[in-house]
Amino acid sequence: MTILITGANGQVGRQFAEGPNKTGRQLLCLTRRQLDITDPDAVHAVLTDRRPALVINAAAYTAVDRAENESEAAFLVNEHGCRHLARHCRLFDIPLLHISTDYVFDGSKGAPYLETDPVQPLGIYGKSKLAGEQAIRELQPRHIILRTSWVFGTHGHNFVKTMLRLGKEREELKIVDDQRGGPTEAADIAETLLRIGTIILENGLIEWGTYHFSGKPATSWFGFAQEIFEQAAKTGYRPPRLLPIPTSAYPLPTPRPANSVFNCSKIREKFGIEQPDWRQSLAKILFELLRKS
Repeated sequence: MTILITGANGQVGRQFAEGPNKTGRQLLCLTRRQLDITDPDAVHAVLTDRRPALVINAAAYTAVDRAENESEAAFLVNEHGCRHLARHCRLFDIPLLHISTDYVFDGSKGAPYLETDPVQPLGIYGKSKLAGEQAIRELQPRHIILRTSWVFGTHGHNFVKTMLRLGKEREELKIVDDQRGGPTEAADIAETLLRIGTIILENGLIEWGTYHFSGKPATSWFGFAQEIFEQAAKTGYRPPRLLPIPTSAYPLPTPRPANSVFNCSKIREKFGIEQPDWRQSLAKILFELLRKS
């Protein structure tokens, strides 16, 4: 019984191949070169040939700011790719698990976001991810959409790696302090999806739909940076001075949600999955990153 993973060369996708496999099932991890989800014929061919029991979609266009000028590319992967997967998973009666994002919200809510809260993306990236969610809901009822936020890990581009790099180059860093979210390690996301996938394959009947999953406690980018450098300093890393600034002092092509904090009670109630403490996850990541530097 095989679980097929798409986007195996991405930040979360690589964790499926490199992390522990506790499912007792074969994990077939395919990169974009091995399976381009924007090609419906390729999706059909792989599902026909491999006949997986479950598909986890970790493939995505994630360049938030570049998406403003590359909307066609963003929607090609994030919407049409999801559409092809959902349609063919429905055809072969294969459950589909998919990773989505906090960017489907505008961040104006004054409390943690529930799965049922109205969506209102601020930019092309968020709009393309929302379109992918909608395509999956429309075409494959047997789905789990896992929204997550502020992803970090040893692979790809992320805040932790950027801070470590800039900290070596500069004596002072100005960090946004009025955006809040829940940093989430890529490996924790992969482990959660495999845990849900195992429950699906063993029990069959579950509550399909959308779930929120992120690390705790909630913090700001400034608070995240403080923790990064406090932990890094214990290994001999010389941290820079940090100055908190408002979002208005650091303009970007795409507005970021001011509030990306999730209410994760649903995933705990339905699957028994607790929010991980991102500070503990960060310690593991820093050990790996600083050991290699």
